[in-house]
Amino acid sequence: MTQVTLNQPVPDFEAAATGDKTLKLSDYAGQFVLIYFYPRDNTAGCTQQAQDFRDASAQFTALNTVILGVSRDSVRSHDRFKAKYELPFDLLADQDEQLCQLFDVIKIKPMYGKQVRGIDRSSFLINPDGVLVKQWRKVKVANHCDELLQAISHFAS
Repeated sequence: MTQVTLNQPVPDFEAAATGDKTLKLSDYAGQFVLIYFYPRDNTAGCTQQAQDFRDASAQFTALNTVILGVSRDSVRSHDRFKAKYELPFDLLADQDEQLCQLFDVIKIKPMYGKQVRGIDRSSFLINPDGVLVKQWRKVKVANHCDELLQAISHFAS
């Protein structure tokens, strides 16, 4: 499978999502799509990140932007996570790692002295024409939401 490239169209993809849905990138033609990859539901950093997106969701909506969160957790886990934190956006289950591979976010990381494969926290902005216009890798949760809003404002103007 090819990987996404900055300033190139992102291949249409399909993934299982919260609410027993199957979503495609093409479902959001004409809107900005912010896809963020995170390691795991209900962990401290991932929960804070989701809450930050939740709290700023009206600002993203005002910028014609859809938020999609992606991890390797199951749809069932995502449904519980979404309900628990009242997230107003969908979460995609990437258990087969197809999206993780497309966006090249699976990395070998040290954990408790061992090397493990995990998701490198990353965000990607796709413009209304389906082109990847910005990417953030090795994301730190603090202030990331504000950084994304600024970037989207720039591209939207």
